[in-house]
Order: sequence, then C-alpha cells, then structure tokens
Amino acid sequence: MADVSVIKYSFEGEKFEILVKPDPALEYKLGKKKEISSVLVSDDIYTDSSKGTKPSTEKLQKAFKTEDMTEIAKLILQRGDLNLTTEQRRKMVEEKRRQLIEFISKTYVDPRTHLPHPPLRIDQAFKDARISVDPQKKVEEQVKDIVEKLRSIIPLKSENLTLEITIPAQFASQSYAVLKSVGTLKNEEWQNNGSLKAILEIPAAARPNVIDRLGSITKGSASVEVMN
Repeated sequence: MADVSVIKYSFEGEKFEILVKPDPALEYKLGKKKEISSVLVSDDIYTDSSKGTKPSTEKLQKAFKTEDMTEIAKLILQRGDLNLTTEQRRKMVEEKRRQLIEFISKTYVDPRTHLPHPPLRIDQAFKDARISVDPQKKVEEQVKDIVEKLRSIIPLKSENLTLEITIPAQFASQSYAVLKSVGTLKNEEWQNNGSLKAILEIPAAARPNVIDRLGSITKGSASVEVMN
C-alpha cells in the first residue's frame, strides 16, 4: 500500500506498530497536525503489521499503562520511528534544524556581550561545524550535544532561571516527567497530600514553554514563581 507507512516502537524488547498515512503522520511528528484520527489508517495496534499479529492487553498495559487504543497510538506516534521517504526526511531535517537554531538563538548568548547570536550566524555555524540533525529526536534531546560542537565555532553560554513550582496532587506524577525533561531539578519535595514542590533550573527562554506545558497538564492550577 503506497499510501501507508508503519511507525515502529519498542519497549523492553516488545515491538509495537501502527499504520499511518505518510504525510499526515509527518505533519503530526512536526507538531503541525493535532488530530490523530486524520493520521491513522486504522485504530489497530500490531506487533507485526505485515503479518497482522497483535499484542495482548497485558503487554499493552505494561508498555503504555493504558488499554485505550487511541492513547496508545498517540504514544507510538510520539515515541516511535516513522519510515520516511527521502523527500519527507529532507523536509523533517530542515524543520528540526530550524527549530534547533531558533531554540539556541533564544536560549544561549555570546558570553562577551551577553547578547544572543542572530539565527543566521548560528545557521552558518551549523554548516561550519557540519552538524547532523536527527529529524525524529526532540530539540531538548539533542541540543546539548549540538551546542558543544558549535562552541568550537562561536562562543555560547546559557542563561538560566530558577523556578519554584508547586503542583497539585492529581497532576504531580504527569508534571514530574515534564519537569525532568525541560530542565534540571535542583530540589523536589513530595508533600503528605501528594502535591509536589520543586526547584527547577531552566534556560531563561524556556520559561513560556514550561508554563504553557504545566498549565495544560494542571489546567492552570500549578504555581510557578521565579526565584531571585
């Protein structure tokens, strides 16, 4: 089927696959499409889509902590590998490169001037350092290694903020994973009522993203204060 691609995901040796429409799946991976129903060819989860074999509910529960097929498909889309055509891979690399340059421009400064480098200068540094971009990895997962390579071309220093964050109990577990992914947890205190108080260090430019993500998870009930 020319208009069908497979997204594969592995968890503790178990393999899971879903069938997707190639271009909508790419748009979803790039964050340009939010509605998963327009991406999936079917709601089925497979262990081997070519053979039509499916995992047991026990394996799904162990890997994804849910048996909701739509939620599982979303997780596989987010975490799994999409078989890309050459043109799709080119587009995805270009988009991820743009995101990385934008992130670095907003997060890092020239330590001599304390001003950010213009995106065009960072783009040239990417070329000079021969930076390879992984189109399927999140910006946060590869930016540290890329910055280390760029430092041989241009001086870069991150300017950080320290946030004091309080998360209500019902959202604490899900929010904790976000906190660990966006910054460095300097301290965490789990309260008797299940709520979480944390001290988080993040790049200054990441503050709006952190607030938005926590606000979405906690329905606006999280408290986020900048520490002096």
